[in-house]
Amino acid sequence: MNDESENTMGSPTPEELRQQVERTRDELGQTVEALAGKADVKAQAKEKTAAVKEQAAAATAQIREKTAQAAQAVKDKTPEPVQEKTAQAATQVRESAARAGQFAVDRTPDPLLEKADRIAKAARANRTQLLAGGAVLVAFLLIRRGRGRDK
Repeated sequence: MNDESENTMGSPTPEELRQQVERTRDELGQTVEALAGKADVKAQAKEKTAAVKEQAAAATAQIREKTAQAAQAVKDKTPEPVQEKTAQAATQVRESAARAGQFAVDRTPDPLLEKADRIAKAARANRTQLLAGGAVLVAFLLIRRGRGRDK
């Protein structure tokens, strides 16, 4: 009778002890998983990189859309004769640039050409960033120009 009164008075039974141990193991396992997740810097970096890439893609899409809208607005406001002259001038500039480029290639030393080739490859590899930067610059210039006319 003495043993039974001790069990009911506060000493846990073996079954209660097993349950406590099982709960403690579960809690410990969850704590270890949470700590492992926080310690996994590589996974956190991948998650942040993915989030930044998504933001950059959204910003790039928005910039492209705004740039296209601005270009269309400029085109709509430009008279037809000016557009034709601009197209002709652009063709002449392209032809002159091609001739000048070929002249430069013919006269440029090989080591310099190799270095320029490496730079061009790097630019092609980072094309998205360069295009996004260019789009931001164009949008900035168009906005700045528009604000200058409003004053």
